[in-house]
Amino acid sequence: MTVTNNNPLVRPATEADTGPLIGVLAEAFHDGPLAEWLIPDPDERRTVYYRYFRDALHHGMTHGQVHTTADQTAVAIWYPRLEPAPTDTRERLAALERITGVYAPKFVLLEELFDAFHPDTPHHYLAYLAVDPSRQNRGIGATLLADHHRRLDDFGLPAYLEASNMRNRRLYLRHGYTAGPTIALPTDGPIIWRMWRGAPTTSGGRTPFPHPRPRRRSL
Repeated sequence: MTVTNNNPLVRPATEADTGPLIGVLAEAFHDGPLAEWLIPDPDERRTVYYRYFRDALHHGMTHGQVHTTADQTAVAIWYPRLEPAPTDTRERLAALERITGVYAPKFVLLEELFDAFHPDTPHHYLAYLAVDPSRQNRGIGATLLADHHRRLDDFGLPAYLEASNMRNRRLYLRHGYTAGPTIALPTDGPIIWRMWRGAPTTSGGRTPFPHPRPRRRSL
C-alpha cells in the first residue's frame, strides 16, 4: 500500500517513542557510503550507531522538533535555525569521543564540515529523516517531509539539509529542494549534497549556499 501525503499518521514524538525511534535511526542509516566511510566494520557500526543516534534523538527532543508516525516506523528531526546556532566545541568533542570511541575523528570532521557550510539565512534544518528499512518505498518519508513543509510554508520559511546518497537526493529534489555545491569528504569519502528548499514567497532569489565559515570546531 502506498502512503499518501494526506494520510494523517504524523504526530509529535514523545519520550515513550525514544526506544523504537533510536532503532529506526540506527537501522535506516546503517548502510550506505557515508556509514561505510565513518565505520568500515558493519558490526562495530551497529553498536556505535545506536549510541550516536540515541544522543541525536535526545538532543532533537530537547532542542528541536521530532515527528514520527502512528506505528513508530519513521522519524524526522528538525531544528529551527532562525539565527546562527552557537556551538560548545569542547563539550561536543568530548561527547563524540565518548559516544564513538576510536571513530571520533571522522565524526568530528563530518560535523565540522556540516557546521562550516551551514547557511546563516533563517530556515529549518532537517538533521535526520529515517524510515524503518522494512517500510521503505511506501511514501512514509515523503509524508513526514510534506507534513513539516506545510508548516514551513505557512510561516514563509525555507528548509536546508544534507543528502548523503543519490537515492535521498532524488527524494528531496522531488519535494522542491535545489542541490547546491557539494561537500567532498577526504580519504576517499563520499560526496554530500547541500540542499535548499526556498520559502513559497521566494522568487528568483539567490540560494544561500555559503563558503566555509571560519568559526569551526577544533579537533
